[in-house]
Amino acid sequence: MMRALVGMILAAVLQGPVVAQTILPDAVEGAGKEMGSQAGLEAWVEAFRPRALAAGVPAATFDASLRGVEFNPKVVERDRNQNEFSKTIWDYLDTAVSEDRVALGLKAIAKHRALLDRIAAEYGVEAEILAAVWGLESAYGTYRGDLPVLGSLATLAYDGRRAAFFEAELIAALKIIDGGHVQTFTGSWAGASGHTQFMPSSWEAFAVDFDGDGKRNLWGEDPADALASTANYLRHWGWTTGQPWGLEVTLPEGFDYDQTTERVVKPVPDWQAMGIRTAAGADLPDHGPGSILLPGGHRGAAFLIFPNFQVIEKYNTADAYIIGIGHLADRLKGGPPIAATWPRDLRALTLDERKELQDRLGRAGFDPGGVDGRMGPKTIAAVKAFQKARGLIPDGYPSLEILTLLR
Repeated sequence: MMRALVGMILAAVLQGPVVAQTILPDAVEGAGKEMGSQAGLEAWVEAFRPRALAAGVPAATFDASLRGVEFNPKVVERDRNQNEFSKTIWDYLDTAVSEDRVALGLKAIAKHRALLDRIAAEYGVEAEILAAVWGLESAYGTYRGDLPVLGSLATLAYDGRRAAFFEAELIAALKIIDGGHVQTFTGSWAGASGHTQFMPSSWEAFAVDFDGDGKRNLWGEDPADALASTANYLRHWGWTTGQPWGLEVTLPEGFDYDQTTERVVKPVPDWQAMGIRTAAGADLPDHGPGSILLPGGHRGAAFLIFPNFQVIEKYNTADAYIIGIGHLADRLKGGPPIAATWPRDLRALTLDERKELQDRLGRAGFDPGGVDGRMGPKTIAAVKAFQKARGLIPDGYPSLEILTLLR
């Protein structure tokens, strides 16, 4: 469950809980000489067995579960090339908060209203937020992933790019099996699974037995345990009942765009005094200190975001995902579509272009904090500084225009 910006949105959304955290590569111990093959995976499993048993996995469970596990080269390809998936926020939201998804969400809420209300009462997380996570992660349970979780995790641990991370996830997955919590263990390429796409370690830390059957089952047809586990996760990270994730706002003429960053936090009355209003032109509701976010640059929608934004960020780090969850929840509550238009003439930068942008920023004297293709706070600050130096609106948006000027 768990901030890449627009260029990395699809990759971040496809990743489930925990996977989106930054994990450094680790060496593969005892993986054998035949990397990238079925024989190599089998050798790795044999070398991994003592480590798994030492971590508490019973030998019988290990042997029965990993006997015949298959190497999946497509999983490795997805892991190594995930940064190539690029979407602008408007393209992402067109799908994430489509009219069909809203309609299906309303049906899901109506069907499970009593369950969602009980979970909301116990954990303090609104039904619509839970439904939005459910909707984005598995289309309200209709598609929970079809790849063998053990095969995906074993393949990724053996591949070695993030060996220690995926070994730990595989051990947690084996413990799920040992406890009899799952019968058909399938999920995403990264090993996330269930109605709300938990990684095994997230299951270990946050899953609950809400239906009282003795199992923490996130995978069956009944979504009770999965939805309650998601509520438990969000509560753990500080969800505030009744506080919005954010709201769409309008910015006044002459607004200081240097103020548009999560690093600038002000009380609502201060934003109000600067001339900021809701999208409908009303006074701002005061839900505590917040920040102004421009996920599509100054030509797109502006949002006043509150601490619950950062709580959703713990589930998945992409801005677009967080806004997608929040906006879908708002639509499920009867709220309107986003009012502002988006700069649909722009396209997202590719991974190579994002790296080039960072490299050229650094060589021009605007430190982006490294060259990794991630449009994080330091890169956004560097783009802002470059824009100010060129007399442009400093919204920090990493566009092709900025890259062209740097070239």
